[in-house]
Amino acid sequence: MVYGNLTRDPELKSLPSGVQVATFSLATNRVYKDKDGNKQEQSDFHNIVVFGRQAELVAQYLSKGSAAFIEGRMQTRSWEQDGQKKYRTEVVADRVQFGPRSGGAGAAPMTAKGDEASEPSAPAHAGGSGIEYPDEDIDPDDIPF
Repeated sequence: MVYGNLTRDPELKSLPSGVQVATFSLATNRVYKDKDGNKQEQSDFHNIVVFGRQAELVAQYLSKGSAAFIEGRMQTRSWEQDGQKKYRTEVVADRVQFGPRSGGAGAAPMTAKGDEASEPSAPAHAGGSGIEYPDEDIDPDDIPF
């Protein structure tokens, strides 16, 4: 599980089988005190890979700077390029949870898992004024229930 911000827009590609694949990088930040008591900050960068309908949702709704919570498994790939063996360690996402949208104070997170996607409704006291509707038409086939 990793939580952080996207360092670049997701890149959506299609495999020869027709399956969609989205790749992006996620930065996680850590603040700690060193042995002298000084505040230190450290950033780590993680390569993320998402497949299927979830990849399409990630490419549609996330962009550079967006917050995301990723659950998945670590995988290291290797290949040969110019006579040298190369390695890449990635998180293959099983579940992507979208963080709050920038500019939307108190916005609820969205979730994408497999072929499902949901956006929680606004709190009852909001009176409907805090709801952000998508610009595009909603396809009934995309509703998970």
